[in-house]
Amino acid sequence: MHPSRMATGLAALSIATAAVLGGCSTSSAGPAEPAPPAAPLLAPTPPPGTVPVPEPPVPDAAASPTAAPPPAAGTGVAAGIPVRPADAAVQPPPPAPVSLDVPGTDISVRVVDVGIAGNDAMEIPDSFWEAGWYRFGPAPGADAGHAVIAAHVDSQTEVMPFARLKDVDPGTVLTVGLADGSMLQYRVDDVRNVPKATLDGSDVFRRDGPHRLKIITCGGEWLLDKGDYEDNVVLTASPL
Repeated sequence: MHPSRMATGLAALSIATAAVLGGCSTSSAGPAEPAPPAAPLLAPTPPPGTVPVPEPPVPDAAASPTAAPPPAAGTGVAAGIPVRPADAAVQPPPPAPVSLDVPGTDISVRVVDVGIAGNDAMEIPDSFWEAGWYRFGPAPGADAGHAVIAAHVDSQTEVMPFARLKDVDPGTVLTVGLADGSMLQYRVDDVRNVPKATLDGSDVFRRDGPHRLKIITCGGEWLLDKGDYEDNVVLTASPL
């Protein structure tokens, strides 16, 4: 414990400086959440469809040197224009996570959805008994990509539940509760300390590849001159 410091959480997910999971502090939330970053380096990426795609310009028929292409045979639409099947139904998003339980630890907490803070970092709930799920990324139970849940590690006076994250053994089966009342289980693959200076945020928040759950908090040595921990503790788990 470090009585002189304020409460701690995650290392910053800085976009402009390509830093990582954000400042270990429980300072109050800033102004209203900005739009998700469009092209961050080591910060969370917005899901497809959340950033509007500009409509292509409409050509001026009078100024156009060529006529519009005729419809492709049997389609009724101009050749070269992509056609989306009429039966391509939009799938509803998976239910949000609402709880996290890790056997053998005190981690039995409520999960709330979070976005991006005013400093371009992932928001972290102020309560030590809550964890934040990054809502602009994959949800637990998604087909692909990493669902990211993060929380503060301790306070000025107490060691809190996520201080035990570093002690979770590979093979441990943890449970994520969903908003629809269902439960998902994941088996822990790996728990490691990663220096904040080298944490690859583009991998942590990836949207493709095998689905994994990432649970993150602070860890390692307390750096008095920086008022922050040296590392992030990163737990990776696979769905059962």
